[in-house]
Amino acid sequence: MEKRNANTISSREKRKLNMHLMICKWCRMYKQKLEVLDKILASTFAERETEINDSEIQNFKNKMFNKLNF
Repeated sequence: MEKRNANTISSREKRKLNMHLMICKWCRMYKQKLEVLDKILASTFAERETEINDSEIQNFKNKMFNKLNF
């Protein structure tokens, strides 16, 4: 799934992954968590052009863990 997110996946790998996702609930759940994480990252860093301090990083981690139900 990381290769798909990075757009480095071949057509064959993509088909195999999609077939696997149809039968594996754990990987589907992992995929959903990756999608949530991507949305959080996009919204957090889209507004920024400056460096991020340690407290902002910790706040981001806390948000991520809350959204992913850890």
